Amino acid sequence: MGSLGLALPVGPTSPVFRRRSPRPYRMNNFGGVDWASMQPRLFFVSKVLLVVLLTAICMRALRQSPSFTGLSKFATHERGVTHVLVTGGAGFIGSHAALRLLEDGHRVTIVDNLSRGNMGAVEQLQALFPEPGRLQFIYCDLGDSKRVNEIFKENAIDAVMHFAAIAYVSESMVDPLRYYHNITFNTLTVLEAMKTYGVKKLIYSSTCATYGEPEMMPITETTPQVPINPYGKAKKMSEDLIQDFAKNSDFSVMILRYFNVIGSDPKGRLGEAPRPELRKHARISGACFDAAMGIIPGIQVRGSDYNTTDGTCIRDYIHVTDLVDAHVKALEKAKRAEVSVYNVGTGKGSSVKEFVEACKFATGVNVTVTILDRRPGDYAEVYSDPSKIRRELNWVAQHLDLESSLSDAWRWRKQHPNGYSVAMI
Repeated sequence: MGSLGLALPVGPTSPVFRRRSPRPYRMNNFGGVDWASMQPRLFFVSKVLLVVLLTAICMRALRQSPSFTGLSKFATHERGVTHVLVTGGAGFIGSHAALRLLEDGHRVTIVDNLSRGNMGAVEQLQALFPEPGRLQFIYCDLGDSKRVNEIFKENAIDAVMHFAAIAYVSESMVDPLRYYHNITFNTLTVLEAMKTYGVKKLIYSSTCATYGEPEMMPITETTPQVPINPYGKAKKMSEDLIQDFAKNSDFSVMILRYFNVIGSDPKGRLGEAPRPELRKHARISGACFDAAMGIIPGIQVRGSDYNTTDGTCIRDYIHVTDLVDAHVKALEKAKRAEVSVYNVGTGKGSSVKEFVEACKFATGVNVTVTILDRRPGDYAEVYSDPSKIRRELNWVAQHLDLESSLSDAWRWRKQHPNGYSVAMI
């Protein structure tokens, strides 16, 4: 009190020492305490109890609020909202899937280690959907099982779309162990976390590479799987792992084996931006665009002596938005305790030479083409029979024209010559 500049007298008569004699309770005629004498104290006690009760209510409300506990909308299940974990969501296909999920009103958590993905794609999605509780990005390598488990523990996840994987056939031939670890082992990590935290719906990104080089075309879901390169073998091992696990669980699993993915978001919001050091492994569309922009001198076609109509490989090219639509339909129609497998393709095969001509038309550049020897691990002809997915999921590819699909991708690439880092207006 001295800090307030006050001096109080000290002594027997001072306020500090003065005592107040307690007021004796008056007894009524029945030997009890007079109610009138109790009222002041009861009023005081009731006020204290009311304060305590209100404080408890406020504390409980605070504990349930995200700002007090650190919980967010991602950590709680919300009726009518599906929270989808998208592994590899910063990559080409994964980012397009995240875009579609967000457009459909889903909550999305992207998990990516950015070894092949682009943070620019995530930033674009965040700019498009800035509302709290719509999209979050978590940097994580799926090989880190401890961190993966933390993600599942801290987030109320309803379903997983598992895209994350390195996916270059030629690279897998050079470094097979990396592919088995990245694809098969990491899938095991995801499955274990799903089992531990009760997430029971999985949409798995597989590939036609699991079929190898079939004797008959088109490829159906019952075509024997005899992969001829580590990429396809690692994906098949993952499929086997998923199916063996699902036999003794009530998991809902959709395995989508898709073919060669091209195109980009028709509205120009997302595109494909492979890292420069991976150009030698990249898809043919990326090589065409690099050649059209003068980044590389021309296109190198690997092999012209295959047993096909023009000697070059034949592939089934599917637009990325069609592929994503198949994933969304799979998410909607996945059945409890069932594993379903679908080919996702157009059902139409196009040769590499035909693809190059379509790329020349889309870019308006007559790029130089050099014919080289075959690439190890490649196969001559692969295209799908999509009748099962059309029949069961009511899915049909909408983008069947190569020139149109490549034009979508070229439009984005011209506006983003350096990937997501710089856009040309």
